[in-house]
Amino acid sequence: MRTLLLLGAALLSLGATSAPSPAPLPERMAYTGGGSQLITAEAAGPGSTTGTLTWWDRRGGRWVKAGSAPARFGAKGLAEGGQRRQGTNTTPTGLYRLPYAFGIEPAPSGTSYRYARVTDRSWWCQDNDSRAYNRWVEGLPRDCRAAEAEHLVSYREQYAHALVIGFNYDRPVRARGAGIFLHVNGRGATAGCVSVPADAMRAVLAWADPARRPHIAVGTRGGPTAITRY
Repeated sequence: MRTLLLLGAALLSLGATSAPSPAPLPERMAYTGGGSQLITAEAAGPGSTTGTLTWWDRRGGRWVKAGSAPARFGAKGLAEGGQRRQGTNTTPTGLYRLPYAFGIEPAPSGTSYRYARVTDRSWWCQDNDSRAYNRWVEGLPRDCRAAEAEHLVSYREQYAHALVIGFNYDRPVRARGAGIFLHVNGRGATAGCVSVPADAMRAVLAWADPARRPHIAVGTRGGPTAITRY
């Protein structure tokens, strides 16, 4: 009997150790943007305000993790990017390019992305009636109300360093949302952006190479907004 028990335990142990490891997250996605770098921002579910940001390199035909950090999302969770509404405090899910970086502080050492320094005149227009909707402007245009724009220098902690997420950016749809960034953590959940600790944001900027066409995928572990759909 003792021999049989030991044999059974050994077989169970063998079965546990021989189970295949899940493929890296990018390899389970529908599309990764066509480049050799990728950032994933994954939450447990649509109501989550926290999750994990991971940045990946494509090497030798495989995706390899380059780093990761805890992430924060919108105060009202996440929403499908194509259906999101402005002012809902939700982070849009989807796969997006990363047009450029910016910050109040100088670019971290090793940054190769185009990096715009914030000045006292820097605003991000979110006014649906403005021709500058969802754009950085130096000096507030007449048709962009200050109450419907972010004065970037006012967010010294969050915008010390940031990357623009290309949500609703190339052909903006009014009232869908504006000013969605990957930036440094503030005091809590965001108004719709993705945020990470300051050291992680600096690491991402030093790692990201525009020549390798990095994208960011935002989504949940499962369901209609599963990150693997994008």
